[in-house]
Amino acid sequence: MSGIFGRGHSGSDAPAMPPRVPSPAPVPTEEAHPPMSQPLPFVRPDQQHDEPLVTTVTATEPLLESEPEPAALGPTGRPMPEFPDPKPLTSHGHARVISMCNQKGGVGKTTTTINLGASLAEYGRKVLLVDFDPQGSLSVGLGLNPHDMEMTVYNLLMDRETSLDDVVVPSGVPGMDLLPSNIDLSAAEVQLVHEVAREQTLQRVIGPAIEQYDVILIDCQPSLGLLTVNALTASNGVIVPLECEYFALRGVALLKTTIDKVRERLNPNLEIDGVLGTMFDGRTLHSREVMERLVQAWGDKVFHTVIRRTVKFSDSTVAGEPITSYASTSTGAEAYRQLAKEVALRCLDV
Repeated sequence: MSGIFGRGHSGSDAPAMPPRVPSPAPVPTEEAHPPMSQPLPFVRPDQQHDEPLVTTVTATEPLLESEPEPAALGPTGRPMPEFPDPKPLTSHGHARVISMCNQKGGVGKTTTTINLGASLAEYGRKVLLVDFDPQGSLSVGLGLNPHDMEMTVYNLLMDRETSLDDVVVPSGVPGMDLLPSNIDLSAAEVQLVHEVAREQTLQRVIGPAIEQYDVILIDCQPSLGLLTVNALTASNGVIVPLECEYFALRGVALLKTTIDKVRERLNPNLEIDGVLGTMFDGRTLHSREVMERLVQAWGDKVFHTVIRRTVKFSDSTVAGEPITSYASTSTGAEAYRQLAKEVALRCLDV
């Protein structure tokens, strides 16, 4: 059969096409594609061709700054700040007078006075402790026998011939002195009733100590009577030790009313330096709830430092010395050292 391809020629008679051999793939060069270990160049599109500006982006450079981690929450439910050590002093004087005040007993006023004073003394502050409680717990807690005292704060209050130097005794802690007390002080509250300017009596007798010390801590009796009013009138600030317990929380409102009256009528410079949670046990829901309620009511007035329960406080009291020397590495000693830093930062302008 003939066709357009000529006689006897058809599509099936055409010679077979040779198979196509795939060409070898081009070998990449360093100029065409940099190896994966090299950073990829990034050329800005608006850059001129003659001098291209190449910015290298590597996988090791962070593209976004990481946010700082939030501070850990302290026992008060607020972020716990870092408190620096108080700066050393070149001279002493112009003391800040602070009263440890709470009309409820057994909340840690005396323990706080002793150990806060000892901690401030460790940081180079010259401290005077005033035992203004007829029970004399502060004096006993520092190893003194109340029956062997010849001169006490009672003599300083009632006898104009008695000077401060006649009554002040060393506490056994370097840099910390004591104005002792015993049961005789209970008579002063009755006798002062008939005195002129009876509320300013303590302020008058401790006046010479202002220029000798850096801090004066007054341990008040558990009441809101005339002795406590004397202490508040003589003070620049008040620290309220408060047991993390419901009944202790109830009485704080009455104490604040008394402080407001003293500020209004007798001492306009009186301030509440802070509220200190004591005997805190974070394992119990009750302690945590009381602490939460305390922060809600007082806000930033509540110290970040919290004093937890430990048997070392009782042991150090029996030994007649602060916990900072009796059990220097205990959690209680570290808590009061931290409180000293916080008090110095908040109240002493250092």
